[in-house]
Amino acid sequence: MPTPPRSAAPARPKRRPQPPRAPQGRSPRPPVRRKKPRWAMRAVTTLSVVVLASAGIGHAVVTSLDADIARVDPFKDMKNRPRAGHGMNVLLVGTDGRDKISEKERRRYRLGGAPCHCTDTIMIVHISEDRERASVVSLPRDSYAMTPPHVDETTGHHHRGHPIKLNAAYAEGGPNLTVRTVEDMTHVKVDHYLEVDFTSFMKTVDVLGGVKVCTAAPLKDTYTGLNLPAGSHTLMGGQALQYVRARHVDGASDLSRMKRQQRFLAALIDRATSSGILLNPMKFRDVTRAVLGSVRADKGFGTDELLDLGRAMRDFSPSSSEFTTVPIGRMGYAVKGVGSTLKWDTAKAGRLFRALNDDKPLTAHRPVSKAVRVDVAPQQIRVQVENGTPTAGLGKRVDSALAGTGFRTTRAPANAADRTVKRTVVAYDPRWDRSAKSLAAALPGSELRPVKGLGPTLKVIAGADFRQVRKVRADDPYQGESGVVTGDQVVCP
Repeated sequence: MPTPPRSAAPARPKRRPQPPRAPQGRSPRPPVRRKKPRWAMRAVTTLSVVVLASAGIGHAVVTSLDADIARVDPFKDMKNRPRAGHGMNVLLVGTDGRDKISEKERRRYRLGGAPCHCTDTIMIVHISEDRERASVVSLPRDSYAMTPPHVDETTGHHHRGHPIKLNAAYAEGGPNLTVRTVEDMTHVKVDHYLEVDFTSFMKTVDVLGGVKVCTAAPLKDTYTGLNLPAGSHTLMGGQALQYVRARHVDGASDLSRMKRQQRFLAALIDRATSSGILLNPMKFRDVTRAVLGSVRADKGFGTDELLDLGRAMRDFSPSSSEFTTVPIGRMGYAVKGVGSTLKWDTAKAGRLFRALNDDKPLTAHRPVSKAVRVDVAPQQIRVQVENGTPTAGLGKRVDSALAGTGFRTTRAPANAADRTVKRTVVAYDPRWDRSAKSLAAALPGSELRPVKGLGPTLKVIAGADFRQVRKVRADDPYQGESGVVTGDQVVCP
């Protein structure tokens, strides 16, 4: 059950703050830890709230900051909830708050258009009971979801459960429906709810003096205006917002964006915990106010919770955190009236969320892979196979072998116009060149052939030289069990 709200204690200048005590008749709350952001922005921003409390400035200061947090009741009238696990689970969401940003900044950082009444980013942040680990699981906003029965917040109409994209739950039923939908999908009980917007994200990064990120390849997105050459960069608020919002850097879209968001969060943690900011009372106050000014939280997340989180994070570092994305079983899953969605891998997702409930590290027992490393994970690459030979059944054999290695084949191989192909061909749109190289690595000896206008689906024309499909994996695979990384693995060296 979420922690009930508590009254703020008055400031006592001559007494040191005492650790909060559990009410009589109750067992103490499990120790807690910290958070992460909004869409990325949100997540990062909220994470800052937790990081900042570790300065240990005292109950009086934190109590005054508590008043800046807007309150919501995401747990109202909730019944038949999942059993409580060990540790603490925070549902961290980011909503589109561009309407609070100045017109000048909106033009500069490509924030035009009307804000959507939806969640742009959804994450579960699990703080271990021993206070030594934080596990962050990203839930793609386009995830296929089934809502429980609810009342539409906009129209007041009563709805039966129906399919939607996960981020649309907020538009229909606000924080309450979002929490209920996530709990139904994950069977993980949400202890606290935190909601952040663009404004607090930008202000927090600026107050921190910027956050350093590194990229091995240039990053350019004409939609957000992001334009970073390869190398390391210190991003201030507006540019950081572009970095975490970019969805058109490559063909991986939201999955690639979530990877950058997680990298940014790890870098923000590193900046906040290694620069002495948490030991500077004035800086602590400024950053916390920047964060809390645009945060909404459940009524049970207050002064005592901030102090608990602060104490837990005194020795926090990027290596204390681990990040992953819920395993995807099927991309481009079409749903009538909803559109293209991402369908989770039920078995792998179940194991992931059981690990959260059991308070186990996600990085434990990771299988050692001998697969060839590539830039883009096969789960992110869609492939159409054609048989370029007179050998019957070759197209089906190649399609099955690629699918078995993780590629998203159409499962409908066809015959090529030319049935005399000697060398296997990987045809691709030049905009998806990284995906093409990753696919070619799985087909030793194949020929890369650029075809303008082909689109995101790559084509494999099986030739007479085909022998086998080689296993490949991405350097940073974000497919659940095999895609867990710790913060120190993704921050700049």
